[in-house]
Amino acid sequence: MIKIVPRPHRAELLMPAGSLEKLKIAILYGADAVYLGTPDMSLRTKSDFSLEEVIEGVRFAHNHGKRAYLTLNLFSHNKDIAKLPLFIETIRAVEPDGVIIADPGIFNYVREEAPELELHISTQANVCSWLSVDFWQKQGASLCVLAREVTYDELCEIRKKCPDIKLEAFVHGAMCMTYSGRCLLSNFMAERGANQGSCANSCRWHYKVHMKLKDGTIKELELTEENLQLFEFLLEEECRQGELMPIEEDERGAYILNSKDLCLMPRLDDYLKIGVDSLKIEGRNKSAYYAAVTARAYRQAIDDWYQSPEDWSPDPYMEELSTVPSRGYTLAFHEGRLRNHAHNYDHTKTFADYEFAGLVTDLDQIGIHVTVKNRLEAGDVLELLPPGGLQVVLIRLYSFEDARTGHIDDVINAGQKPVILLRWSLFDQENIERLKQVLCPLTVIRKEKSLSQAEWDRLKLDQTARKIELGQGSEAFYERQRDRLQNSLLVENGERIAKTPRIGTSGCCGRGCNGCMIFWHDPLYDKARKLLAQKKQGQLFDRDMREDLVLSE
Repeated sequence: MIKIVPRPHRAELLMPAGSLEKLKIAILYGADAVYLGTPDMSLRTKSDFSLEEVIEGVRFAHNHGKRAYLTLNLFSHNKDIAKLPLFIETIRAVEPDGVIIADPGIFNYVREEAPELELHISTQANVCSWLSVDFWQKQGASLCVLAREVTYDELCEIRKKCPDIKLEAFVHGAMCMTYSGRCLLSNFMAERGANQGSCANSCRWHYKVHMKLKDGTIKELELTEENLQLFEFLLEEECRQGELMPIEEDERGAYILNSKDLCLMPRLDDYLKIGVDSLKIEGRNKSAYYAAVTARAYRQAIDDWYQSPEDWSPDPYMEELSTVPSRGYTLAFHEGRLRNHAHNYDHTKTFADYEFAGLVTDLDQIGIHVTVKNRLEAGDVLELLPPGGLQVVLIRLYSFEDARTGHIDDVINAGQKPVILLRWSLFDQENIERLKQVLCPLTVIRKEKSLSQAEWDRLKLDQTARKIELGQGSEAFYERQRDRLQNSLLVENGERIAKTPRIGTSGCCGRGCNGCMIFWHDPLYDKARKLLAQKKQGQLFDRDMREDLVLSE
């Protein structure tokens, strides 16, 4: 008897689990379910899971009332088939809530040998139509993961024609330059199989375009409408000088592109309205910080929509997602074909104006023990992100105490994985008992990051591109910002520019951080302190209050 699970009443938030630590963080920060695998039989070859950790992770999820799915989504070769009986035996021991499969042969094998397992169809199966969904439903699948290339209109039609099967759609994460990962470029360039889980991301490497005359000579020539047909175009990857590869373009665009990251938060309400059953976040190889912040942003967004769909706005959740390093965000195929705003052409770095500062490892009667993840300097403001909601606890530190030795430093480097102690007494503006209740081990901490002028210009360009995708921005303004970015790249000098007036131990961001001597004692901030007193403990100034503060100065 094939196991078929009915559709849920609410959409689940599905998070990646690249390691046991990330699995636990995703669950703590709001995931309804996680997907994970072991290197042998899935595309999770970069996952840091042993079998024992897989079992522990699934048990952790179940103990928190959440679900865990195992991946069996490689494209099998003959050598893989002999492993299947052992894998089935292992799955039974792990007791996952579902198994994600791409290969039809493996699907048929698992269905016959382990009919008690719920079967999901992987995005690697490239399900792009209601006909494919209907096919897999008739084979016994409980859920189909739709390809990233499915547009919203197509998704609506699939939902209408296939009302009884669970549908899963990607809403956030990296985009592949081929149909849902069916890429041979990585095999060709690095002998790493994308369809075996080892993609080298060759499409994101830096390339130069060369023009070759028909007589074989290579020159730099100015292209015009008159001479365009005289040339063919070739790519040169920066580490393979002299190795020239032809590249062509047709009405669908170029074939080697650097896509921005998918972010459907601005259209999340569309997916909730039509009843998409599982909202999937990509990023099994991303950091614990990525897992925490994306989970908490989407968790709060989903909950708020169900509570009051008429009043829902994506703005506060997009502000939270902007603190996560990305290549820039795009709606990708939501409206149809990709536009040029969905790609990075001038600056392809993954970054944000915040960075992972630390991870809480323990809490005791003295304070909070934090493993440092990036360099900390005197005057830095740490933002503790308690699981549940979008609350932020701010603390400004002028020195750092080693949790093991008690030694005090004004600079901490992350190389040796130091652990610092944040004493409860440092949180002079907080209710300590309440703070002990909302914080826990694996709480994530971030801090602002200074950027180059080119990076600030890239962030502004990304923001304008998102507005254009939403039908709100100006193409002319976009082009001016792109010119500004190109000019900034030409004159980069290594200078870093801070996000706020607070630099080192001088200046103040005006947010009322715990421990900030300037905010709590300088007469300049009298009005700011009065404004903060009007808010609940632990809340930040809203934008109007910050503008009022600036005007008062």
